[in-house]
Amino acid sequence: MSATLSIPPAIGAPLQRTARSASGLFGQATRSMRVLPTFLIVGAQRCGTTSLFKALLQHPDVLGPTLRKGVHYFDTGYDRGSAWYRGHFPTRSRARDRQVGESSPYYMFHPLAAERIARGLPGIKVIVALRDPVERAYSAHVHESARGFETEPFERALELEEERLRGEEERLRAEPWAYSHSHQHHGYLARGRYADQLARLEKHLGRGRMHVVDSEEFFERPEETFARIEDFLGLPHHSDIRFERHNARPRAGMDPVLRARLTEYFEPHDERLAHWWGRTPSWRR
Repeated sequence: MSATLSIPPAIGAPLQRTARSASGLFGQATRSMRVLPTFLIVGAQRCGTTSLFKALLQHPDVLGPTLRKGVHYFDTGYDRGSAWYRGHFPTRSRARDRQVGESSPYYMFHPLAAERIARGLPGIKVIVALRDPVERAYSAHVHESARGFETEPFERALELEEERLRGEEERLRAEPWAYSHSHQHHGYLARGRYADQLARLEKHLGRGRMHVVDSEEFFERPEETFARIEDFLGLPHHSDIRFERHNARPRAGMDPVLRARLTEYFEPHDERLAHWWGRTPSWRR
C-alpha cells in the first residue's frame, strides 16, 4: 500500500520559499535565453484573477512564470529592470509557439503601470476581470486583514480611505520608484471605480488589446467565457479544463444597510462602466 506524504504547513512554506529562491536565481542566470509575456491579467484585485489564471495554465499552449502567479514588475518592481523581469519566464525553446502570461492585479490600479506595459511590451494583450464592486471591496478587506495589511474593521477602513489615499497617486506619478502601502492595500472604493482604470488602459494599449471578463459569468458559465478568452489570445479551443475557485476566503455577511449604501455609491461609476463596456454588468441587471 502506498502512502501519501503530507508536508506540514510550517515546513511546506519554507520549502516553497527555498524552491522559489533557487528558481529565481537560475532564472536570472539564464534570463538572456528567456521570453517576455504575450498576455497579462492586470486585475481587478479580488475579481477571480487567480481562478482565471489557473484555468489558463491548464491549456497546453499557455505558460506562466515559474512558481508564481504574478511578478509585479510594472507596479512595485519596475526599478529592477526589464532583464530581471525576463528572468521569471520560460526559455525560448520551451515557449516556442505558446502564449506566455502572468497575473498581477495591481497593474490595473497603479497609475503608471499601463504606460509602462505599453512601453515595455509592445503588442501585449491584457485581460481584465471585474465583479460587483461592493463585493470586491468587502472581499479585499477580508483579504488584506488576513495578510496583516489592514487592522481596522470594514466600515472604519472605508471611512479612512480618502485620508489614507490622499495625494498617493500624485506621489507615485511624481516619484516613479516610490511605493505606497495604502495605495496598494487600502483602496476599497477606489479600486471599484472601474471605468477610470479601463480608460487609462485603453489610452496606452488600445481597446483592441483589451478583453474584459465579467467574473460572475466566468464562474456561472466558465466554458463559454473561457472560449472567448481563447479567441482573444488566438488559442485553439481546449475542452479539458477544470474550472475551480481559488484564493477565496471565508467571511461573515455584510450589514444590509452598509451594502445598500455602497450599492448606491457605486451606481454612477457602474453607469460609466456600462457606457465604456457597451453592456450592463451582471451585478446591475
